[in-house]
Amino acid sequence: MPGGDAREAAKTVTGSFEDFPFLAELPGRGPGADMIGRTAGMLVELYARVEPSGWRIGDRPGRDTRRAHSWLGEDLDALEEFTQGYEGALKVQAVGPWTLAAALELRGGEAALSDPGACRDLAASLAEGLRLHLADVRKRVPGARVVLQLDEPSLTSVLLGQIRTASGYRTHRAVDRQVVESTLRDVMGAHDGPVVVHSCAPGVPFALLRRAGAAGVSFDFSLLTERDEETIGEAVEAGTKLFAGVVPATDPATGPGAAPAARGLSDPGGSVMGVRTLWRRLGLNPGTLAESVVVTPACGLAGASPAYARKALAHCVRAARSLADNPE
Repeated sequence: MPGGDAREAAKTVTGSFEDFPFLAELPGRGPGADMIGRTAGMLVELYARVEPSGWRIGDRPGRDTRRAHSWLGEDLDALEEFTQGYEGALKVQAVGPWTLAAALELRGGEAALSDPGACRDLAASLAEGLRLHLADVRKRVPGARVVLQLDEPSLTSVLLGQIRTASGYRTHRAVDRQVVESTLRDVMGAHDGPVVVHSCAPGVPFALLRRAGAAGVSFDFSLLTERDEETIGEAVEAGTKLFAGVVPATDPATGPGAAPAARGLSDPGGSVMGVRTLWRRLGLNPGTLAESVVVTPACGLAGASPAYARKALAHCVRAARSLADNPE
């Protein structure tokens, strides 16, 4: 979410998504509130600090780790305040092991992705940190059914060997798909409830995520290609939820030249027209749309204005209602 006021963000989120609130991230506050720093602060017996090139693993907790803990605590306090007595689904999110390995640097400056041993240690530390974080959330909101979202925007690049080395002249070797799947499965095992994996990059590996145990996949709907359709159909039939990012994540361009999806937020039914069309093409039962699809922004709303972010969340609710009321 945009801005830096944790209480305002929690109030907006809980007010907009009465049935599915989430723990907001506010990266605009600076290092430690960003997605990498926030998750690095959750690690157990691994610490990170900010360098000019990004987040780097260090020997001991320092100012940046303390700041990450402080921001997260502030966000949890605000969420707890606005979810008193709440019973229902509640989403929290953290960066997944492969995007974290691609972003965190080792002491020498190269990404942790370059060292298989470092990747294993990072995944184990993340899993333990998530267990502690999820236990804290459940204690603060005891009536919640917690849904864990793992953000993996770099996952496809890791699989394809597209993550650049520190020099920028080479790329790291592609990680074996079985290793990627196994590691994701281990980290998902930190949560005894549903896990959703989010990526707003092209080429989301739906089949791999389903095999790893993801209960849902969150993606930018506009980036789907025909190649994705068969695996999406198989995923839906296997019970995987689709978190379809159909609402623009930033204030869209306006005017006659704007893309149809970006002409404001005045047509909830139009926002989910592509979802209905996909369902028909795949031969899926329209009656399953409401239980199989969650309508979301295409990606995080941190780059939007606060006013647009509020409108986008409200629009997601209206679009979801349209999908449920008129599946065909």
